Amino acid sequence: MRQIAVYGKGGIGKSTTTQNVVAGLSEAGYKCMIVGCDRKADATRLILHKKAQTTVMDLARERGTVEDLEIEEVLLTGYRGIRCAESGGPEPGVGCAGRGVITAINFLEENGAYEADTDFVFYDVLGDVVCGGFAMPIREGKAKEIYIVTSGEMMAMYAANNISKGILKYAQSGGVRIGGLICNSRETDKEYELIAELAKRLNTHMIHFIPRENEVQRAELRRQTVIEYSPEHKQADEYRSLAKKIAENKNFTIPTPMTMDDLEQLLMDFGILEAEEPEDAAV
Repeated sequence: MRQIAVYGKGGIGKSTTTQNVVAGLSEAGYKCMIVGCDRKADATRLILHKKAQTTVMDLARERGTVEDLEIEEVLLTGYRGIRCAESGGPEPGVGCAGRGVITAINFLEENGAYEADTDFVFYDVLGDVVCGGFAMPIREGKAKEIYIVTSGEMMAMYAANNISKGILKYAQSGGVRIGGLICNSRETDKEYELIAELAKRLNTHMIHFIPRENEVQRAELRRQTVIEYSPEHKQADEYRSLAKKIAENKNFTIPTPMTMDDLEQLLMDFGILEAEEPEDAAV
């Protein structure tokens, strides 16, 4: 069983990418499960065809304790037999998301969710690197394999670098490794080359470049993955290709995060940022 965590800046497309990849793996014959690790509980909506799944923590609050839950209430089966669970989290402004994530994962484990014939478990993790929920799937020794979804936008690259710093902290003690960057294209200037170079600087590789395509939004409006909604579309083949690359990936490394100065220099080298003039140059 391979346990994989998917990270990236909020809004970069982690959940969409994860669900489409898992649909591709399932189509290829792999038995898969998705565990959403974000309070938004949107990591499974395209697989289950519903707005939001009932989360472990929300139901536990309602019942009074997690021991009062039944596994069937929080582990649902969707498209192509993909099993889905959402950890949920504390009420806004109260408590730590990390405790919710590990409570949910432990509940799933103790109640047989991690079946012996499962090939892949994907953790869709919240994007905030400073939150305790960020590290939980890797700190607890669950996910050993990490993919970061990014783009050619500065803040997405900044987040990818910051996430690499978080992964590095657990690489030695927990055996966590980065499996690659996934570029979810925003059609920025020199985007492919820029992310390929970013990956190189982070001691990894760009495992796939997903082109921007409106078919993704059309599928999401119907709460489906592209692979289900439009299986013959070229974008469905992009996700199938990424799924195949992940299934066959052997390139796992310890990341080498950049300094902020080096990251900004990279952006300047590609003409994304303009170099600031020295203060005395304007005199």
